[in-house]
Amino acid sequence: MGNEHPQLPMVSLFFNSKLVLRYGFHLLSFVVGLSLGITIGFYVKSSLFSLQDDAISFITHPSAAGPPLLVTQPPTPAPSPLPQPSSASASPSLSPLPDVTLASRDKLTLMHSMDDNELFWRASMVSRVQQFPYKHVPKVAFMFLVKGPIPLAPLWELFFKGHEGFYSIYVHPHPSYNASVLENSVFHGRRIPSKAVEWGRATMIDAERRLLANALMDFSNERFVLLSETCIPLFNFTTAYSYMINSNQNFIASYDDPRKVGRGRYNPQMSPAINISQWRKGSQWFEVDRKLAVDIVSDNKYYPIFKEHCHAPCYMDEHYIPTLTNILAPEKNSNRTITWVDWSKSGPHPERFIRQDVTLGFLNQTRFGTNCTYGGNPSSMCFLFARKFVSNTLQPLLLLLSPDFSH
Repeated sequence: MGNEHPQLPMVSLFFNSKLVLRYGFHLLSFVVGLSLGITIGFYVKSSLFSLQDDAISFITHPSAAGPPLLVTQPPTPAPSPLPQPSSASASPSLSPLPDVTLASRDKLTLMHSMDDNELFWRASMVSRVQQFPYKHVPKVAFMFLVKGPIPLAPLWELFFKGHEGFYSIYVHPHPSYNASVLENSVFHGRRIPSKAVEWGRATMIDAERRLLANALMDFSNERFVLLSETCIPLFNFTTAYSYMINSNQNFIASYDDPRKVGRGRYNPQMSPAINISQWRKGSQWFEVDRKLAVDIVSDNKYYPIFKEHCHAPCYMDEHYIPTLTNILAPEKNSNRTITWVDWSKSGPHPERFIRQDVTLGFLNQTRFGTNCTYGGNPSSMCFLFARKFVSNTLQPLLLLLSPDFSH
């Protein structure tokens, strides 16, 4: 027993050391944990700020592939400075253009590798969701069916200037035409894959459907107008845009012509799908809404019949779309074209106009010399475009129309 008392201080010292180590370990753990917590806190905070900055940056500078930016309010329609005949009827009420969104994709090339079957199939798809997932500005598709160059391009450049985001341009030239277009031109990059076209043949309708199909790929296009290299605009862009966008009708000349050049071209072998009472004649140059454009592109019933049975002296470009419209949507058609031509002289083609023909009186007569209805009201403003104007008419046209186009 006496030998045990001297060992007590050693035991006490041992237990005290363990206690110190235990508290030291807890203290060290606390310090390490506190340091870790502070470090993680700063990291999380900086990450949140980074995410917030990224979000602000995305809102302020969205990707070009996203919905277009709202940029400006275009000018409201202005009356033409050219004097109008005193007997002119009331023109249609033209509302201001909506806010414009610039779609940068409009300047991308339109060339692709799809054949007509795939193109028409894709273009005929219709969205069942009525609401757009982005700011929607309705556009007019200007479709140029041409042989090669567009000699009156400077007039069209002036017409389109300042109205980006309200229109789309599509050009179908002969496939052998390969001249370059200046990068700053509105026609740059607007060529679509094309095929050779023969007047009066099915290939003419193929080209029109090809133009419509390419234009339908842009869901913002709501009106579609067919033009040629000899066409001119008669009014400024704002007036023409409002006239087309605000209409609830299609503009296709479609009428029952009892003469040899009308009913006389009907082939009884088209019956029973197409009977003589449905047969119509009209102008090739049309302006249609999106629904009818889809109907034309997706038609697999009547087009094959026309292609098989409509041959000279039956010309598909004068009968196919007028007849199709009369069958599918007669109540939505105005039964008139908005592209003026002069058929006063007999022959298979309308009158051509040269430099000497372009005068102030001539243009006023073309613009306001006809009576029609628009929106159910009488109007003397019946045509937005005119043809056939040769290349040497450019200078007098610029001189007479540029004051109106600047509004």
